[in-house]
Amino acid sequence: MSELPTGWIRASLEEIVDILDSRRVPINATERESRQGEIPYFGATGQVGWIDDFLFDQEIILLGEDGAPFLDHAKPKAYLVSGKSWVNNHAHVLVATGDVSNRFVLHQLNTISYDEYVSGTTRLKLPQGPMKRIPLAVAPAPEQVRIVDEIEKQFSRLDAAIAALKRVQANLKRYRASVLKAACEGHLVPTEAELARKEGREYEPADKLLERILRERRARWEADTLAKMVASGQPSKDDRWKQKYKEPLVPDLNQLPSLPEGWCWTVADQLCSQVTDGEHIQPPYTALGRPLLTAKHVQDGYVDFKEFGLIAEEDFAKARARCSPRKDDVLIVSVGATTGRAGIVRDEDPFAIVRSVLLLRPLINSTYLLSWVQSPLCQDWIGYASGSTAQAHFYIGDARRMPVALPPEEEQKRIVTKRDEMLTAMESLVSSISKSNKMSQGLRTSILKAAFAGGLVAQNSADEQASVLLERIRGERSVSRPKTTARRRKQEFVHA
Repeated sequence: MSELPTGWIRASLEEIVDILDSRRVPINATERESRQGEIPYFGATGQVGWIDDFLFDQEIILLGEDGAPFLDHAKPKAYLVSGKSWVNNHAHVLVATGDVSNRFVLHQLNTISYDEYVSGTTRLKLPQGPMKRIPLAVAPAPEQVRIVDEIEKQFSRLDAAIAALKRVQANLKRYRASVLKAACEGHLVPTEAELARKEGREYEPADKLLERILRERRARWEADTLAKMVASGQPSKDDRWKQKYKEPLVPDLNQLPSLPEGWCWTVADQLCSQVTDGEHIQPPYTALGRPLLTAKHVQDGYVDFKEFGLIAEEDFAKARARCSPRKDDVLIVSVGATTGRAGIVRDEDPFAIVRSVLLLRPLINSTYLLSWVQSPLCQDWIGYASGSTAQAHFYIGDARRMPVALPPEEEQKRIVTKRDEMLTAMESLVSSISKSNKMSQGLRTSILKAAFAGGLVAQNSADEQASVLLERIRGERSVSRPKTTARRRKQEFVHA
């Protein structure tokens, strides 16, 4: 242990606090439900409900007995409660004795390492015996007050800074949504129609672009179908097979808003050569094999290649025969709470996907299509199409009829360039805020370390030394006190 500052002394926790665990009374959820009231009911890490009576009516320190994040040094294990309260048996109840400050003990309990005091595997527990042995540094009483005041002053500043960062984060989310909204409503860059008039030139409107796309869509289908017939050894003797081509869906213009000049409404089925989903029967994972990605790997704008499962080569080939994601495909989560979240495939190695992921293979600028899917208007449409049941589900048919506002080709390029520029700047700010949040936690830890090493406030040689304080506490405790029985406790806490 490090050397203590002048006037300080080291003591075990049980020497400087009264342990009131015997006054705790656990109440099961069913009984608590029938006893709803205005008194807060506390557990290992905070308030867990309300009740109609109280066990304590004072300032107490609650230190987790089980279920607290004992091994996470960044999270608190103890917290302070004032006034009327009820505590279950998942938290130790402590009150600093003599002239020792509750808050001084509290802050120190949130700096120590609990590794050698807790036991258990899946759910760590801090038994009362080991807890009593926890060593704490005790400062002179006046210095404790100064230390607590300085800790809380600096924590208040940190809390204000973190709150400001959270406000900025919320504003950035709104900013991102506004960028995507403007991009897909023709307000992010000058429209192609405006520029053409200004420059005195012709331009290709979106309805003419759509005609070209539909011709390309059919040509791709014919090429793919012919290749499959040749590969199967059954080439066609005539062109009748071309009659099997299924024309894409068309947009239902009812209730769709008006678009800028030169734009037109389409649906994803018209703009994609393929709309499908992943393997319907998920193959088993193996120790060695090829990557199978799920909905959690489709992140906001990208595919996350972390912690994926592997499947056998045979299963991989089967899954890829149905759906083979490749560069510039747009992937959309189709099931659950994150339905509608979309990312784009970049230069990843080959992978397969499961049924909870839709694949759109665009015939237009893929980043523009991604922007459209991420835009508030499209997300609202996806939410409506997914249904209002507990388990949202966006089917292939829904994706095919998903409306898409189509700008002229050159305008798509300008939209994507401006979008990327603005969102890249935003992501840089988000990264800076994330780093600042991590730094704030580091500062909090540094403040506490400095406080209990005697480096946070000035010492005063006139202060009564902590050793005298500790001797006085021991003397007071040597005087016999009546034992608190269950009957006596009941009498103490009878009230209206």
